[in-house]
This record gives sequence, C-alpha cells and structure tokens, in this order.
Amino acid sequence: MARVVVDVMLKPEILDPQGQAVQRALPRLGFEGITDVRQGKRFELDVEGPVDDAALARVREMAETFLANTVIEDFTVRVEAAGAQEGAPA
Repeated sequence: MARVVVDVMLKPEILDPQGQAVQRALPRLGFEGITDVRQGKRFELDVEGPVDDAALARVREMAETFLANTVIEDFTVRVEAAGAQEGAPA
C-alpha cells in the first residue's frame, strides 16, 4: 500500500486569519524572526495497489472536486516515501 499526500493551502492573495493569529502569537511565546505564517490542510490517502499515473490522476480529481475549494485554495499531490513521517525524530 502506498501513501499519497494532498496539501491544500489558501491561494497567496487570500487572507489567512488563522495564519495571522499564529504569526502574532509567536513572538509572545519567544519565537522570533518569523515574517509570515500560512495555515493549510494535509490529507494522507493510503492507496491500494501501485500509485501509477492513473491513480495520481484520480487523486488529483478528488482533490479538485472534494478536498480543496479551488476558487480560494491551491493543492499539491505527491507520493510519500514508505516509512516517511513529518516531525518524526531522526
């Protein structure tokens, strides 16, 4: 089984109030030097069988019609390496 990741972010020209709230809070928490924060969504899809061009096309269709609001959001689709996990200790 393979994992396909869909990352959804607001388009750059769309106001991101949640990202702005985080950005304003960071200095109060002692985290300096961050000039911008954008918040998004991450979907992890476990796919049966090989992740070929047809499977990726189906995931892109899913992202475009259901996972993202393409009027205000952009998305990327990628295959995650087996065993990879963001934020996991090295």
